[in-house]
Amino acid sequence: MIAGGVVLFHVAALWALQNGLLRRAAEVVLPTVIMTELVDPPKPIEPPPPPPPPPPQPKREVVKAPPPPRPQAIRDPKPAPAAPVGVVEPQPPAPPLAPPAPPAPPAPPPAPPAPPSIQLPSTSAEYAQDCKGRYPSMSQRLGEEGVVLLDVKVSAEGSPVDVRVKKSSGFDRLDQAAREAILRCRFVPGKVNGVAQTMNYDAPYNFKLNRN
Repeated sequence: MIAGGVVLFHVAALWALQNGLLRRAAEVVLPTVIMTELVDPPKPIEPPPPPPPPPPQPKREVVKAPPPPRPQAIRDPKPAPAAPVGVVEPQPPAPPLAPPAPPAPPAPPPAPPAPPSIQLPSTSAEYAQDCKGRYPSMSQRLGEEGVVLLDVKVSAEGSPVDVRVKKSSGFDRLDQAAREAILRCRFVPGKVNGVAQTMNYDAPYNFKLNRN
C-alpha cells in the first residue's frame, strides 16, 4: 500500500506539471516581499542660548558733607546777680563699726587618763614558811654572809616561772640557796585594775650568821 501511494503521488505530480498547475500553486504559495523603511523621528528644536548679562556698573562713592560745628557755650567767670548760690552741707559721719567678736576660747585639753591601779605580787601566807631560805651548812662553817636579790617572774596563777639573780651575794652557795627557796614559793599574782597579770617581782634574801 505504501509503494502504491508513492507511485500515485508521482503520477499526479507529472500530470500537474504538464497542465501548469504546479507553477500556479508555486505562485500562490510564494509570499509577497514587503519593503519597510525606518524613518527617524524629528529632532526637538533646541531653544536659543540666553543673552549674556549686562556688565556691572561702577559704584559711585557718596561723599558726605561734614556736619556743621556745634555752638560752644562761653563760660562767664562772673555769676549772674540773680543766680542762686548753692550751699554744700557736710555729710554726717558714718557710724563706727562694731568691734569684731572675740575668738572663742580654745577647748580645754582632755583630762589625762587615770593611772592604772597596779598591785605587785606578794608572798602567799600559806607558803610563807617554804619561801624562807635555808642557810647552807658549809657557808655557816666558812662564815659566808650576804644579800641575794632575785628577779622573779610571777604568772597570773601565782607561780614563779622564771628566777634570775639580779644581785649576787658574792657566794654561789648562798645565791643557789635563795633561788631554790623562791621556787618553792606561791605568790598572790600581781594585778592591773583588778585583773591578774604576769608580773616581775624583786625578792631579797639576807643571809647573816648569828655570832652571839
